[in-house]
Amino acid sequence: MLRCYITDRKLLGSQEGLLDAIARNLAAGVDWIQIREKDLSARELFELVRRVLELPNPAKAKILVNTRVDVALAAGAQGAHLPSGSPSPEAWRPIAPAGFLVGVSCHTLDQLRSAELEGADYCVFGPVFAPRSKSSELPPRGLEGLAAAARAVRIPVLALGGITAENAQTCIEAGAAGVAAISLFQNC
Repeated sequence: MLRCYITDRKLLGSQEGLLDAIARNLAAGVDWIQIREKDLSARELFELVRRVLELPNPAKAKILVNTRVDVALAAGAQGAHLPSGSPSPEAWRPIAPAGFLVGVSCHTLDQLRSAELEGADYCVFGPVFAPRSKSSELPPRGLEGLAAAARAVRIPVLALGGITAENAQTCIEAGAAGVAAISLFQNC
């Protein structure tokens, strides 16, 4: 099961608190850490990503940058995560190094299929359950919606939204390749 920790330093109160949470998750062996600090300037985000890349990373987790492919590439991150409606993943391939992951947030089966056709390496699908760390105007898709999403594409689909230690396994049983979450990992 892939485990993706999505960051939110505002919930932690500081950037140092965020770095502590990232360090704990790196030590715990998460697979990916998605730096999702949308309010930072490009320079501030670059500096944060560089600091994260300097942390001990015994399991070699991939560091992904939300939205800002330019910052991910400049900082030396291993991938980027794009919101739905972003330029297609294949648009970034000519300037990205080999093995650079590009994922996409999807909320419908059509978005999933488009992301796969446009070269996404993975998709995050949700919300599966009502989110715990932020509000969403989207209704929960439920485990049936997640199962349909996982069947709709060949690329890995990670469940997002309201993921807890108690329901993560049911997401895997529904067909998800893994889970992506803020609270589940940030509060560990």
